[in-house]
Amino acid sequence: MTTNKKPAEAKALIDNEGWLYLDVRSVEEFQAGHPAGAWNIPVMHKSPMGMTPNATFAADVARAFKKDTKLIVGCASGVRSLRACDLLAEAGFEYLANMEGGFMGARDDYGRVTPGWASSGFPVEAKAPDERTYAQLKAKPQ
Repeated sequence: MTTNKKPAEAKALIDNEGWLYLDVRSVEEFQAGHPAGAWNIPVMHKSPMGMTPNATFAADVARAFKKDTKLIVGCASGVRSLRACDLLAEAGFEYLANMEGGFMGARDDYGRVTPGWASSGFPVEAKAPDERTYAQLKAKPQ
């Protein structure tokens, strides 16, 4: 089951309950900056034709995490992460929280701002340990 969490709620789950942040943005977006401690498995890849679905997304996540792992799922604005949560729920993941506003923040249909992780002032990093990068997670044996 997926719930929606605001950045402050997501950070509290990470800090107090051991949830992990799964950043589903592209590798390039992740490398430009991400929540401190985040793991990267893109739900979409950048290509010359724009964004294309990652056909192995759910399998990649299942290779990296047990299905009872508690995951905060975030993207840039909260749209891709909502789709990622749907895919993961279909694959049997039990504890999923979509982070509203994503990393960058978003605007609703009325122009109201939903703050993201970065605009909420939460810790951000540009370099992740290899074991949290998509290249390493993708190479992990089943």
